[in-house]
Amino acid sequence: MTTAQFCIISAIIIYLIGMVYVGFYFSRKGSGSSSDEFYLGGRKLGPIVTAMSAEASDMSSWLLMGLPGLAYLCGIAEPGWTAIGLAVGTYLNWLIVARRLRRYSVHTGAITIPDFFSRRWRDERHVLSCIAAIVILIFFIPYTASGFKAVGTLFNSLFGVDYHVAMIVGAIVIIGYTVMGGFLAVSTTDLIQSVVMSIALVIIVLFGIQQAGGWSAVAANAKELPGYLDLFRGYNAAQGTASSYGGLSIASTLAWGLGYFGMPHILLRFMAIGDESKLKTSRRIASVWVVISMFVAILIGIIGYSVSKAGKIPMFASTSESETVIVQLSNLLSQNGVFFAVVAGVVLAGILASTMSTADSQLLTAASSVSQDLLQSFFGIRMSSRTSMLAARGTVIAIALVSVILAWDPSSSVFTIVSFAWAGFGAAFGPVMLMALFWKRSNKWGALAGMVTGGVMVFVWKYGIAKLGGAWAIYELLPAFLAACAAIVVVSLLTPPPAREICDEFDAVNAVRN
Repeated sequence: MTTAQFCIISAIIIYLIGMVYVGFYFSRKGSGSSSDEFYLGGRKLGPIVTAMSAEASDMSSWLLMGLPGLAYLCGIAEPGWTAIGLAVGTYLNWLIVARRLRRYSVHTGAITIPDFFSRRWRDERHVLSCIAAIVILIFFIPYTASGFKAVGTLFNSLFGVDYHVAMIVGAIVIIGYTVMGGFLAVSTTDLIQSVVMSIALVIIVLFGIQQAGGWSAVAANAKELPGYLDLFRGYNAAQGTASSYGGLSIASTLAWGLGYFGMPHILLRFMAIGDESKLKTSRRIASVWVVISMFVAILIGIIGYSVSKAGKIPMFASTSESETVIVQLSNLLSQNGVFFAVVAGVVLAGILASTMSTADSQLLTAASSVSQDLLQSFFGIRMSSRTSMLAARGTVIAIALVSVILAWDPSSSVFTIVSFAWAGFGAAFGPVMLMALFWKRSNKWGALAGMVTGGVMVFVWKYGIAKLGGAWAIYELLPAFLAACAAIVVVSLLTPPPAREICDEFDAVNAVRN
């Protein structure tokens, strides 16, 4: 083992030990002693932790791997419009959903998103929470798998460590602190990880520009590729020509922003904040961080191409290869002495942070869906607080095992996996959440129809209609989201209106001044 590799591994190990310690610390404080504590941290998150944990859990490994990899190969069109859509979606989610959801969930006593849906429409048989829990399991498993895949790719690319061994070790660490400390541990580690991710992005940008021969060289190399720096064309790496990125493609890519309204692991942060008046502060922090981090991530892809052209790192020809650009830049950084090797370790820890901050939140959300919404609410299994915690922790382990199996193929693309799971949640939960908060006439039948329609349409569009190509080959989230909205409205209007007590509760919650 070289000195550089030793320094990198030492920095990463120290980081991982720190994350596990956070889980141990909060388990000692009793953060996993009750359902409310384990899933929502007792609704006492501060504004900074709320903002940064929400965005760190949102910006998964695709921020440091998927987005730079896409920019490296295709230029700024697709990643640029994706970033714009996500930035707008982030802001609107904090602006119109956060306060109402926090207030409504407190009023109804809901501690999970599926639980909120059932309580919102007085679904006594908990069919809504059951279907929502199933949706969470279906789409969170591949989402979590993408995170484990990123861990395996990181260590395999850098040290030649067996992909599968690295992936399993990373999964064990994430499971460890999630199982021990619950929501507060996850949110606190997410805050730490967002800081590490930010440091990683800045370091790599500055180092990459220097290795490419300066900013003028980066700009000149990018301009040589037709359409590479054009938001309305894009670059076709396979043919070496400019491609077309018209209005339909832009609308399709901007639709990424719709996904925010249905992300359970992000929506839970809104429910958990201690003081709803602090949400404005959280919104500002979250929005600024998201815009800057995505801009820098795209910039890394562009810079990485110039570093490849300079012969400092390999030239990548496929998505699975280009997604390792930040790993290759970190490896290059480590070859400049002990200090820079340690810095490279911090950067690589940032990649782990982006992966872990999402995977832990997803595992916790999935655990709550099984323990609270399926076993207790739908099947009516009575559990003590201790048994409920054991069931939740067992679910975390089980889902992680399935995710590891799905991530077993090292050639899969992080960005592709994440985009599908994102569409699933956005279409299945987004329209239902918006109608729950803003349309009094909506009822449980409409919500159920919308949830099923959105989730099914994602599969139908991606694996069926999109295969027709042309105008049909748009991002599946957009048509699935619109279909779900239509289903909610039509079915709600064709079935009896909600009971008076449901309408009164809606009026009471929304009567409070913002």
